[in-house]
Amino acid sequence: MGQPLNTPLNIGIVGCGNIIVQYLATLPSLDALRLVALADLDPARAQAVADGLPGVRALGVQELIADPGVELVLNLTIPAAHAEVALAAIAAGKHVYGEKPLAATTEEARAVLAAAAAAGVTVGSAPDTVLGTGTQTARRAIDDGLIGRPISATATMVTPGHERWHPNPDFYYVPGGGPLLDMGPYYVSALVTLLGPVKSVIGAASHTRNSRVIGSGPRAGESVPVSTDTHVTGVLVHESGVLSTLVMSFDAVATQAANIEVHGETGSLVVPDPNQFSGAVKIRTLGSEDWEVLPISAGYAQSARGIGLQDLALTPDGGQPRASGTLAFHALDIMESVLRSARSGRAVDVGSRCGRPDPVPLTQPAAAVG
Repeated sequence: MGQPLNTPLNIGIVGCGNIIVQYLATLPSLDALRLVALADLDPARAQAVADGLPGVRALGVQELIADPGVELVLNLTIPAAHAEVALAAIAAGKHVYGEKPLAATTEEARAVLAAAAAAGVTVGSAPDTVLGTGTQTARRAIDDGLIGRPISATATMVTPGHERWHPNPDFYYVPGGGPLLDMGPYYVSALVTLLGPVKSVIGAASHTRNSRVIGSGPRAGESVPVSTDTHVTGVLVHESGVLSTLVMSFDAVATQAANIEVHGETGSLVVPDPNQFSGAVKIRTLGSEDWEVLPISAGYAQSARGIGLQDLALTPDGGQPRASGTLAFHALDIMESVLRSARSGRAVDVGSRCGRPDPVPLTQPAAAVG
């Protein structure tokens, strides 16, 4: 195994939409990273963000990708543009880290990974929530045998739909969107991290409405057509034999189900929301009368969006970052396979494989960069 990338790693962000706020809150505290440039299809929006960040330049998209001072492109564009931006950055010799999903389709994502391998650059991808203390403490409990041999898991996400709060929710309701491809990456990545890769799936899907009404912002009251399934359920068969049941919905109101539960021969775990970095991990074992909260034992403490970039920057040359393109590709392949199974009514084999990412030892926050 080689040395980590040269750090601090110079970062250029493409895409200055809603999600950039969360990254900008984290990047200054990550000492392996240095934000140097921003770009957006709307130059005024990029300039407005850069104006609040001393030393950060607002550039055109192609200008940023070509800039020799940018070593990694953080791709915060909409899913339909993920592959195009990633491929352009790779062609310019840049490392790439993208928001989830890795690309709109596995075909596009496969092209991104192939181009990166040929160019000798690294690809990482959100979600990096799986690197926080919530999922990682649960993983350590499983690895330490606290619930015995894992048997099954459930993963549940129920919401009435993002149009209630998002001012421009159109992309959630077209192919490539929907609850599975939007929120599923958090849950599927967590399940693979906890229980290993998936070899086959069985899925079913539906949608209850052909349009949605925007609830906030300048387009409030406008109707948005729905052309993708908005309630998806699936059974994931892990290589280990564990069966995970997945429910992702934009159609229902609420649920009291745990975000993720993992059941073993001698105990059960409640795993916190995989869309968050922390949260209580609860365990109940045979013979006990109640749930117990486990102490935090693993993961990047007090982390937030962007910790996957830091992990990538500190990964030795030739190694796989924990929030890797390979994991993101496998998660996307699993989700597409669930949707194919829902359409065909048959079980579908998942063609890709990935190893479980390395566990994250309990790691305190990096010192802030002055």
